[in-house]
Amino acid sequence: MDLPKQPTGKRTGFTTGTSATAASIAGILSILNQEKIKAVDVLLPKKDKIKININSCEFGKNHACCSVIKDGGDDPDVTHGAEIVVDLELTSNPNSIEIDGGEGVGRITKPGIGLEIGQAAINQTPRKMITENLILTAKEILEKNGIKVLISVPKGKELGPKTDNPRIGIVGGISILGTSGIVYPYSTASFAAAIRQQISVVVSMGDDTVVLTTGGRSEDYARKILEFPEHSYIQMGDFSGYTISQCAKKDIKKAYVCGFIGKFAKMATGVKQTHVKGSKVDMKFLSEIAKKCKAKETIIDEIKNAIENSDVVINLCGILFENRKQKFNSIHGDIPESIAKLCAQSKVKKFIHVSAIGASKDSKSKYQQSKFLGEEKALNNFDKTVVIRPLSLIHISEPTRPRLRSYA
Repeated sequence: MDLPKQPTGKRTGFTTGTSATAASIAGILSILNQEKIKAVDVLLPKKDKIKININSCEFGKNHACCSVIKDGGDDPDVTHGAEIVVDLELTSNPNSIEIDGGEGVGRITKPGIGLEIGQAAINQTPRKMITENLILTAKEILEKNGIKVLISVPKGKELGPKTDNPRIGIVGGISILGTSGIVYPYSTASFAAAIRQQISVVVSMGDDTVVLTTGGRSEDYARKILEFPEHSYIQMGDFSGYTISQCAKKDIKKAYVCGFIGKFAKMATGVKQTHVKGSKVDMKFLSEIAKKCKAKETIIDEIKNAIENSDVVINLCGILFENRKQKFNSIHGDIPESIAKLCAQSKVKKFIHVSAIGASKDSKSKYQQSKFLGEEKALNNFDKTVVIRPLSLIHISEPTRPRLRSYA
């Protein structure tokens, strides 16, 4: 068995869905021609074609077993090099094509994925690809017989836990996936689709809270301090803005965010994609925060010297209770004022000040009074200030949801 080369650059590959489709085509062709098939052309969803080599091919009069080695190209996918096996047999049900999963293909245990509970984790696009390609290849056979396709992955049980399947309720193996049939290295579309799917599972399970982390280490820490179901933990990576907007669209009520200071500093100033290549930490913003926290002047000067221009700044600073060192008026009033002044001095296009619902100078609550004070100071010092009043700092409420979609 010749394994594909290990990922090194930008080489594209093909999905597990394309692999299963190719093995299915090889199976029906070997029955038709009574010979081993070495390669097949697969019709992709966008009607392009791709030639796929067949790894193994055994056949009889009404049955065939063929396999393809999944090639993920240069995408760091754990299924790269996995053998995708298809057992194909003719049935007595004309014009019917049955598709199921065998050993190493996961099973659905939670709603929200678009497949019924108990069904094999073979997504709709691969199912459609297999069906369309078999109809094209075996039109005459289907007039008299049906075709049953059983997909298995010998190492699927071993690979499944290394994917996101366990957290979204897919057990026993990997999923047969693919939307275009092609794997693009480090695809943002694939990552975004995974985020949407995980949020859908949370909603389908009747939950409204998620724990968003920037990676494996931050998730490990979050699990130590927060107790939620497995499906509630979502690794958003660098896609903080997109993930928050999807949470708002899907009626998630609360999102805990766990990460490291660098990404948090970017998120606080409105950066939607926090990858190091596309964004920098706003040191001017940090310098003002450091000043309000009584940091040494040398630290503040170091931060100011590293200032870079930003288009949008978001103030997320706040406390729920006062203590000896932190007072409402200082945190909720003075910090917004300082940030607004800095915004006015720089090329910032917009300052988004996150306040709180119920903020009022006439409130009996010192917390709400201080929140209103911060709004006034921000608006008075920078005319491009936008005030948002959510229920709480990490609570996505119905009134603020449309705004969060547009800013996130």
